[in-house]
Amino acid sequence: MTMDASMFRAWIHEAARLVVENADHLTRLDSAIGDADHGINMRRGLQAAVAMLDETNPSTPGAVLATVGRALISKTGGASGPLYGTGFRQAARTLGEDPDVSAAQLGAALAAALTGIQRIGAALEGDKTMIDALSPAVSAYQAVIDTGGDLTNATRVASDAAVRGLKQTVGMQARKGRASYLGARTIGHEDPGAASTVLILSALATVSSAGERRSERPGPGAAS
Repeated sequence: MTMDASMFRAWIHEAARLVVENADHLTRLDSAIGDADHGINMRRGLQAAVAMLDETNPSTPGAVLATVGRALISKTGGASGPLYGTGFRQAARTLGEDPDVSAAQLGAALAAALTGIQRIGAALEGDKTMIDALSPAVSAYQAVIDTGGDLTNATRVASDAAVRGLKQTVGMQARKGRASYLGARTIGHEDPGAASTVLILSALATVSSAGERRSERPGPGAAS
């Protein structure tokens, strides 16, 4: 199975839905160790991305992600905008202008997003940031592809790995961003950036699974 622009747009629509639904939760997480605005900022940014996608209707997966990146950078407050925006824009560059994206291409795009975010944020696994969810997710995705797995399984495994990474942030002390100033007081709390990453990757897994089910349906006139 491959993903076309419509599936990428569906991914962002689903990610926005999940973020809006969980915005208060993300803000509560951020109130414990940050500025208490992560949910508000992510909701604003992804709603802007959806509006921009609906207005411009980009025709390739790369163009979809480039549009999302621009919206996040321009409309999302705090550190989330530049970080997520850079990630989506780097992924878009990797995909280029191809009308359909394979599982391997998506894996390369996710890896490029991780690299871009790390370059901007200078964070590593263990620093209690979104990297603690994204990095294991990218590794898990690639492991499935390297062993012959399909896109649906790879996105599901990546989503599960992100959830595990999020849970591990509870025991970490923040070493980056505003949270780092709180020192040991950040231990015992989930990282809000990792939590929003989980939502975005969960949306990808959901849309991939739905796309696989549609592709398996018999077409008109198929023998019963």
